[in-house]
Amino acid sequence: MNKFIEIAGRIGSQRHLVAIRDGFVSVMPLIIVGSLAVLINNFPAVNIGSLSLDFVGSMNNMFGEGNWQGLGGSIWNASFAILGLLIAFSIGYNLARSYGIDGLAAGILSLASYIMLVPVTADWGLNFAWLGAQGLFVAIIVSILVTEMFRYLINTKLTIKMPEGVPGGVTRSFQALIPSMIILTVVAGFQLFMTLVVELSVFEVIFKAIQQPLQGFGDSLPAALVIAFLNHILWFFGLHGTNIIGAVIEPVYLPLIEQNLAAFQAGTSAFDVPYTVTKPFLDAFVFMGGSGTTFALLLAIFIVVRKQRNHPYHQVAKLSTPASLFNINEPVIFGLPIVLNPIMLVPFILVPVTLTIISYVALSTGMVPKTVAIVPWTTPPIISGYLVTGGSVRGVLLQIVNLSIATAMYIPFVMAGAKAMTAEINKNKATTEEGEKIS
Repeated sequence: MNKFIEIAGRIGSQRHLVAIRDGFVSVMPLIIVGSLAVLINNFPAVNIGSLSLDFVGSMNNMFGEGNWQGLGGSIWNASFAILGLLIAFSIGYNLARSYGIDGLAAGILSLASYIMLVPVTADWGLNFAWLGAQGLFVAIIVSILVTEMFRYLINTKLTIKMPEGVPGGVTRSFQALIPSMIILTVVAGFQLFMTLVVELSVFEVIFKAIQQPLQGFGDSLPAALVIAFLNHILWFFGLHGTNIIGAVIEPVYLPLIEQNLAAFQAGTSAFDVPYTVTKPFLDAFVFMGGSGTTFALLLAIFIVVRKQRNHPYHQVAKLSTPASLFNINEPVIFGLPIVLNPIMLVPFILVPVTLTIISYVALSTGMVPKTVAIVPWTTPPIISGYLVTGGSVRGVLLQIVNLSIATAMYIPFVMAGAKAMTAEINKNKATTEEGEKIS
């Protein structure tokens, strides 16, 4: 166990993986805004009896057919459409900062190198197909390699030293001048080699060799089960599973939800978009209340110890519920605790795995629409199920079913844990009383 914790801890703190994770976290606000813009542009009409609510139709009547969608389209162009550019800069910046060198210069160099490698169209414009999610793996590779080259060169004598008294911004600019010239020349030479000799862009090579196979596997039930298992086994040992595996799954699952969003924006039904397993799939239907579907655990506690309001389980649940509504579950994970608690190990892993299977079957068979939006991870259950499925009540119903099943699965283990806790309290109380009598 100690060896496992040591290895997982090293992976979680590995400099490049942390930079990738922080890079995606940095641009997440733009990703969420772009996703919600598409959802609003294509929000389905709601019919309740004789009442009909058609938001998109009303906006089109007000602004003219298609004009309203231009608003969301502009937001899309500034977020998802240039996701590769954003990630290239963000990872380069964060990696350089971790080394204590000029993060802005490294980020700009990574961005410039990425643009240099993007194929051009017939009219010498950048090919937008590779500026977005399809270029994520190239963005990751380029930003890491460029930043490592920059770190090496900036620590050599190949820099221009400015005299004291020169403003810091000017000093950093001249210090980065020669390393920037060398790096951009190397990248330009590589691009020329790919164009004249290989006759393919690096984007096409990486996409076909790495990204496409990983995305194909990522949209499978076995991949979802592996993610659910690893995330929760790490959490059980007190490690932040979401952060540790986040750097690995984000580059795989962001392109999948991006393609679902693009199809939905083009008029495809949420039932017919291409991919089932995405990050919103896991967040909305599996990680309700946080990792371990701990919102269901809290419900189980309130059911089991509802008459024992002074029981430690009830106290922890009462204090943890407000945060759990927004998928923040550290209070219950460390307060109950779940970490290194053998009674909670089985349900903490088994519940998410079970819900992953149920949700995958529900979405892949067409009982529930697939995910077509990214919402903030703090979005409460029920609301998140409605939004990620493009405004479908079926998403809400699936969440209710999943929470019911998860609560039922947690109840036997909560009963066992509460009983053991009560026995321990009574034992300690008896020992204390006996000690007082002796004294």
